[in-house]
Amino acid sequence: MSIPTTLLYIIRKEKEETAMADLNVKISNLKLKNPVMTASGTFGYGLEFQDFVPLNQIGGIIVKGTTLNPRQGNDYPRMVETPKGMLNCVGLQNKGVDYFVEHIYPEVSKIDTNIIVNVSGNSPDTYAEAAERLNGLEHVPAIELNISCPNVKEGGMSFGVTCSGAASVVREVRKRYNKTLIVKLSPNVTDIASIARTCEAEGADAVSLINTLMGMSIDIEKRAHRLSIRTGGLSGPAVKPVAVRMVYDVAHAVKIPVIGLGGISTAADAIEFLMAGATAIQIGTANFVDPQVTMKVRDGISDWLDTHGCNSVTEIIGCVD
Repeated sequence: MSIPTTLLYIIRKEKEETAMADLNVKISNLKLKNPVMTASGTFGYGLEFQDFVPLNQIGGIIVKGTTLNPRQGNDYPRMVETPKGMLNCVGLQNKGVDYFVEHIYPEVSKIDTNIIVNVSGNSPDTYAEAAERLNGLEHVPAIELNISCPNVKEGGMSFGVTCSGAASVVREVRKRYNKTLIVKLSPNVTDIASIARTCEAEGADAVSLINTLMGMSIDIEKRAHRLSIRTGGLSGPAVKPVAVRMVYDVAHAVKIPVIGLGGISTAADAIEFLMAGATAIQIGTANFVDPQVTMKVRDGISDWLDTHGCNSVTEIIGCVD
């Protein structure tokens, strides 16, 4: 049974009266009140969850993927449940950046936390033009550049799997976007650290990883694919060990902050990513299972730090060699 938002707030305020570890972290110039963020595509625009969690208590909300022009997404079926996870091939369905600016932004700008827009495109120029249209929004202090989505037939995946492809997008966006630029990386590569270094060299302020792993599911009775475009992105607890390893590798390869995601559903999961070198984390698929998971993870991190005598969450970031 869900705990009412007001009760969660009261419980938290009572805990704040006792000494608690500092949860503040920084992603370049972006200040987060805690390291818990929501992953794009799993939390809508945040407003959909306001009856479940106090949105202003989340470190950052990364809104659903946004493109220069409207996208219909892929045909159904486009989601399949798997053991310890799910496959999806939604395909970045959205109404375009102009619709976001005109209709969504006036509402989400009222939320007292970091609103970050996930941006995708099918050429360096379309990425950059969408980013430029977001550059002047006062209450959008950062974007997350999605060069790694495996669900789109053109763009996305193709840029994120090579250093040259990643560089072409980040370089063009950096020319036209002057706020905090986060680049979301694909795990469907042989050397993710090299791609992260390339993004850093082209001006990325941070990298987030991992996006979904490419997967497939077959209905053995129908002798057919379960997803409309055959393949989709695997997310959920099943991908966590891969994500932790890649976060560790990237954190040791770049000097910019790393944001970790992939299968996080508990505070222990989040702490594992922080120890591997992530400055902040994102929760994705778990939001579908428990819409209050962000607050539970945040409070769990705080409790763990207090129990282990830590004054700040920064004490455990990258503590595992």
